[in-house]
Amino acid sequence: MSDFRADAAAASEWVARYLEGVRELPVLSRVEPGQIKAALPDAPPDRPEPFAAVLRDLDEILLPGITHWNHPRFFAYFSISGSEPGILAELLTAALNVNAMLWRTSPAATELEEVAVDWLRQLVGLPAGLHGHIEDTASTSTLAALAAARHLRPGGAVLCSEHAHSSVDKAARLLELPLVKIPADSEFRMWPDALAGALAEHEAAAVVATVGTTSSTSVDPVAELAPLCAEAGAWLHVDAAYAGPAMVCEENRWAFAGVEEADSLVVNPHKWLFTPIDCSVLYTSRPDVLRDAFSILPEYLRTSDEDVTNLMDYGPALGRRFRSLKLWAVIRCHGREGLQALIREHMRLARLFASWVEEAPAWEVVAPVPFSVVCFRLEGSDEENAALLERVNATGEAYLSHTVLDGRYVLRLAVGNHRTTEDDVRRAWELLQEA
Repeated sequence: MSDFRADAAAASEWVARYLEGVRELPVLSRVEPGQIKAALPDAPPDRPEPFAAVLRDLDEILLPGITHWNHPRFFAYFSISGSEPGILAELLTAALNVNAMLWRTSPAATELEEVAVDWLRQLVGLPAGLHGHIEDTASTSTLAALAAARHLRPGGAVLCSEHAHSSVDKAARLLELPLVKIPADSEFRMWPDALAGALAEHEAAAVVATVGTTSSTSVDPVAELAPLCAEAGAWLHVDAAYAGPAMVCEENRWAFAGVEEADSLVVNPHKWLFTPIDCSVLYTSRPDVLRDAFSILPEYLRTSDEDVTNLMDYGPALGRRFRSLKLWAVIRCHGREGLQALIREHMRLARLFASWVEEAPAWEVVAPVPFSVVCFRLEGSDEENAALLERVNATGEAYLSHTVLDGRYVLRLAVGNHRTTEDDVRRAWELLQEA
């Protein structure tokens, strides 16, 4: 082993150089399948190697195989850009290396998590009194919420929009619950009349509404859906993984109308709140149900502590990372105003890009743009649009994704990186036209 201080300085310098130069790297990795594995030794080393050798191979072998989610022209999927305070907090988290399963196993980790998720609750305008805790991703948060719903109504169906995230399908499969897809309207929102009919036909354990769907960022009308769920006795879970952070800006809170009636809601700071992955916050107004569903206390975990929160009791994981440290750091170092400024700028850039598409002959915007994602396509066949996307991504200058809406192949540009500028968005539009 070499000197820790020297290695830490070298690693810090590597990170700084990477963040400063990431714009010049190809966004989408260009390696062939198996190329990285072939460049690495088949067996572990017998003798210790210096950390400098790890950094060398990171540069020479691994970096070409990285798709750069922290690139300012990463426009595919939802950005998970990690800002500098969160990156530094990850280092501190690794150094402390605590397991926040019980309050006793790290009181600071448990209590900071309670504070950080309540700060986030206040920032996005959720009502007081909610229990919140951090899971790794929204897939796990949704699984936990639906497990709580199953605890109340075993065997009941899960109802969601045809545009709900695939994690709902996966959770229903894992929990062995029937899944019923509800049709959407012309703006890709769950249709309340269709939900009412499905609730009359099926005994529902849960309904999943989405605020900011993955394909088009449409917003299900939660205020209309909530009374239907209450009447049917179905748990209402709201997936606001992507759009939840946008509620930091008060003008976006129209999208949260009705969420105060939900039994649970998920918001992902790692999607649009500049916190390194993974950090997904699950809120619930019924923590007792989650606790009943998940709490198992073997003798080796029993303690004499009373009136404390043991966060392992509210989700599927026993071992829990100190994720709240990075969320706390990001909120402190940006502040409400800094977060608002970034989100408003991203929404401005998305609207600007949409205006270019609308003004250009042979191009069309195919879905509303309520947040920072634009769904669009070129006149022509699905195959032509798919080929266009491949040509743009092959340049290495930008990375876009696609979806299917109304049976058509649609291109998708998502703004969410805190380093993205108007020049980056303009370059993506130029690449599309050149391609």
